[in-house]
Amino acid sequence: MSRIGKQLIAVPAAVKVSVNAATRTVDFQGPKGKNSFVYRSEVIVVYDDKSKSITCTLDDMGRIDEGNRRAYWGTTRAVLNKMVKGVAEGYSLKLEVIGVGWTSKLQGKKLTLSIGFCNPIELMVPEGVTCVIENNTIITISGVDAQQVGAFASLIRSQRKPEPYNGKGIKYSTEVIQRKKGKAFGA
Repeated sequence: MSRIGKQLIAVPAAVKVSVNAATRTVDFQGPKGKNSFVYRSEVIVVYDDKSKSITCTLDDMGRIDEGNRRAYWGTTRAVLNKMVKGVAEGYSLKLEVIGVGWTSKLQGKKLTLSIGFCNPIELMVPEGVTCVIENNTIITISGVDAQQVGAFASLIRSQRKPEPYNGKGIKYSTEVIQRKKGKAFGA
């Protein structure tokens, strides 16, 4: 049995859940926004309104070890749990732009990064993701979908990864950069 798949998902009171078995979709609506997920045909998702919980099971428990069915079971439960948390609380990541004269600006839905190249880099903020800039160097990305928030933060970071010698680059606020010494000359 899947250790993750068999766990119940507790749904907060502020979140509304609707499961459509015909189209295999689960829709969530909460204080932070809406989200939906289409699950695989091997998994059965049931929402109990009395206990405010979601249960994931396999369609035929007798054939549990066939192929990747257990993996689909656990993955479906994990994704649904993240979606419940996303519409209830939301997700956010902070990035820091470190470098002399390096800045970031937000103009509508366009994020402009001036990070040491001759031309600024312009990135479009995806739908469902909000971006806030503090002091021109701290970028806060937030949204209801953890995957979208993480993918956009990763895209921004990939424009100029932090380097270990001077520490310049774009890094996550919780990330620790191992600093290296430069060349050592004979004494």
